[in-house]
Amino acid sequence: MTVAAYDLSPVWQLLGFGALLGAGPLLWLRLRSRAATKQGRLRALTLLTLFLTFDLILFGAFTRLSDSGLGCPDWPGCYAQSNPLAAHAHIEAAQQAMPTGPVTHGKAWVEMVHRYLASGVGFLILVLCVMSWRNAAPRSRVRERPPEGAGAAPAVSPWWATVTLVWVCLQGAFGALTVTMKLFPAIVTLHLLCGLGLLVLLAWQAQGYEPRPLGLSAGLRAGAWGLFALTIAQIALGGWVSTNYAVLACDAFPQCHAGQWWPEMDFEHGFTIWRALGVGADGGWLPFAALTAIHMTHRVGAAIVFGALALLSWRLWRAGPEARVWAVRLLLVAGWQLASGLSNIVLDWPIVAALAHTGGAAMLLTVLSFLLARAR
Repeated sequence: MTVAAYDLSPVWQLLGFGALLGAGPLLWLRLRSRAATKQGRLRALTLLTLFLTFDLILFGAFTRLSDSGLGCPDWPGCYAQSNPLAAHAHIEAAQQAMPTGPVTHGKAWVEMVHRYLASGVGFLILVLCVMSWRNAAPRSRVRERPPEGAGAAPAVSPWWATVTLVWVCLQGAFGALTVTMKLFPAIVTLHLLCGLGLLVLLAWQAQGYEPRPLGLSAGLRAGAWGLFALTIAQIALGGWVSTNYAVLACDAFPQCHAGQWWPEMDFEHGFTIWRALGVGADGGWLPFAALTAIHMTHRVGAAIVFGALALLSWRLWRAGPEARVWAVRLLLVAGWQLASGLSNIVLDWPIVAALAHTGGAAMLLTVLSFLLARAR
């Protein structure tokens, strides 16, 4: 059955679902922060949105890992409907034609729940943007007086929330392309990176509403920025491994295969970026050696990142008690990533281990964002 890639007829219903999902956390936050200052309420909303964005990234990973990315073959609805119940007949026909295909009732629900949650996060970011502009004090007005002994806490520019709103719209566009371009690996990887970019933006803003400066030397700050850049590159490699289904290209550790430290690899096909899923540089099937090259590059990248992380943690430990806390946090996240990454290989890539690995990458990026924001 031919389905139009885009059908915007259910868009207002989907936006309504997002507003309803976002209204619950907003009401809870309103009840808890009635006595808070303006900046306190904005910080609480930013942290809440950060937490829900982290959850959304994990659910997006689950959508991909459960092969539900095409559970609804069009966008933004499901067979031009706002929910799988209304599209039941179309989904049933597709499932009967291909019982193990990309469209089933279960996969359609996973895909649409992911879209509902994304709409909810988008609604919260819209509210954050509106509140930021409304609460931005004019230059002629006196800023809110901080509590005794708290010092002058500078307000975060509302342009941060505006950039975040534009960013989440860009993320939605990549989500649409993920479906309409049939899980094109480069698009799916960019979709993941944009989701993590939201975490960085929200984490930076959350620190600005209640600044607690961390005194670090110029060398330590440069080292933290270097690790941040390496982490982004490694996450991009990890996304490339996942979107090309190359996790099990090596089935042993530390060797790739039994008795093979450096197996046959095809980097040309593996790192041809603009190609369809499963297709090589020449238009034929992607060879297994290309998947091996993708996997092994990610392993080498992991060794580099762990080395840089260990060095930065050691330097932070020597910098004093306040910096030592951040060294412990980085090492804990590194241990989590190592354990979950090995579990992907040793346990043949169970969904739980893969989700834990994605969550660890998001945690590492968030911790580094907090560290850099405080050490500005």
